[in-house]
Amino acid sequence: MPAPSPLQRATTLGLKLAATFAFIAPLLTRITLGNAFFLTGRGKLANFDNTVEFFASQNIPFPALNAAFVSRLEYYGGILLVLGLLTRIVSALLASTMVVALLTERAQFFESWKPTGEVGPMDIASWVFLLLLTWLVLYGPGLASLDHFLARWLGIEPPQRPPANAS
Repeated sequence: MPAPSPLQRATTLGLKLAATFAFIAPLLTRITLGNAFFLTGRGKLANFDNTVEFFASQNIPFPALNAAFVSRLEYYGGILLVLGLLTRIVSALLASTMVVALLTERAQFFESWKPTGEVGPMDIASWVFLLLLTWLVLYGPGLASLDHFLARWLGIEPPQRPPANAS
């Protein structure tokens, strides 16, 4: 039995509106994460000795080398995320740093999943960042990105998603 006509029209309108504004979610995600990583990377570079000491205190191997790499990855990766350039690659690299961050705070992370605590998983910044970065890796930078315009210029078509009503 088909849905009533007004319901069909409302559903169609809702889907068209959602598709029209779908570019906003990845854009805001990229800008927010990019700004956060840019600022933390800049802070790590400005206080490099403290960053190396912190990495050493967390038993991260080769603390000076890793501090140099992560600081620059966050700084330049943040800029690239804001621009939407190399988004999937940068997001994957930054996600790997969030996995390391979660490993260094694993006790708090696992504690956050207990229903008795005052802190939940969404209070663990590295977990939230990992979720958002994973989303960018899987779904891409969106239409309002240099990646999108570069792909169009190169003649690369994004993969088509199957229709929602396909069996």
